[in-house]
Order: sequence, then C-alpha cells, then structure tokens
Amino acid sequence: MGTAFDAGGTTRYTRVAIALHWTIAVLIILNLGIGLFGDSLPAGAFGVHKSIGMTVLLLSVIRLVWRFTHRPPPLPATVKRWEKGLAHAVHWLLYALMILIPLSGWVFTSASPKRHPLTFFGLFPLPMFPVAQDKQISHTVAERHEQLAWLMIALLVLHIGAALKHRFLDRDRTLDRMAPGAGPA
Repeated sequence: MGTAFDAGGTTRYTRVAIALHWTIAVLIILNLGIGLFGDSLPAGAFGVHKSIGMTVLLLSVIRLVWRFTHRPPPLPATVKRWEKGLAHAVHWLLYALMILIPLSGWVFTSASPKRHPLTFFGLFPLPMFPVAQDKQISHTVAERHEQLAWLMIALLVLHIGAALKHRFLDRDRTLDRMAPGAGPA
C-alpha cells in the first residue's frame, strides 16, 4: 500500500510522498535562510517568508494526510534498532515543527500591535489568527517561533547527516527510498 519495489528490491516512497518531501524541504531551507538573514535582505523579504511559511503549513498538512493513508516503506534490515527508533522520533518531530513553526509565525504576526496585512505572495489576503493584538503576546510567540526554528535546524542537520551516513559510510539503500529518480515509485 503506497510503496513500490525498485530493481534492487528495496521499497520506495510514493511519487507523491517524494514530491512533497523535497518541495517542503526546499521551502523550509529557503525560509530558514530568510529568517536568519532577513535583516540584510531587501524590503518585502518577510512578506515572502510568511507566504512560504503558509505554503509549508498547507503542504505539511497534505503530507501528514498522505503519510497516514500510505504506509511508508520499511527501513532496510541492516538499519540497527536504535537507528530506527531515532529515525522515527526525528521524523515525527520534523512533522510537528512543520506545523508549529508556521502556526507560531501566524500567531505572532496576528498579535502584533503594528499588524501589517498578511497576504499570500501579494495575490490575496490571508486571515489573521484570532488572537488579541498585544505586544507581549507577539514578542513571546516570536521568541518561541525562533526557538522552534533553531530546533528545526538541529533536526535537519541530524536528518541530512543520517542520510549521508547511510549513503557513504553504510553504503545501504536507505536514501534511495526518498531520492527522486532513484527508480520506480
């Protein structure tokens, strides 16, 4: 259900799961860069940052629905039990952050006393989150948003490092499960 075998006998994620994974990954990395270096970017960068965040939120909800309705392929038998446990924990934490980070950005933007219109890439307005416009609420949630972003960076380093370990040290097919174009999906 939801997986296919390639010529090497390893199972792979579906094309939809792969497309969502890499699209969300690129958007998250782009948004982390905008968030970290936004002060040195041209005016309007944070409007793009917010629009990308809303896109990540929407695609992440779709990804979670897909994940719950399409069983992921099993990890290779060569992957140690503790690695499987860590991989599952990191994946679920990443899913949580893909939802919590955009939501926290939406809340602190909505709570800001200097509220600027929230639009989707300037194409149409987005509703504000139903919270009071309060400087302290906005500040507190903005701090949590930043802390969650740093946690996301740490988990991404761990996730990418693990993928590279499997590819170059273990020389197993773990990365092929999610690699675009690595075989039929």
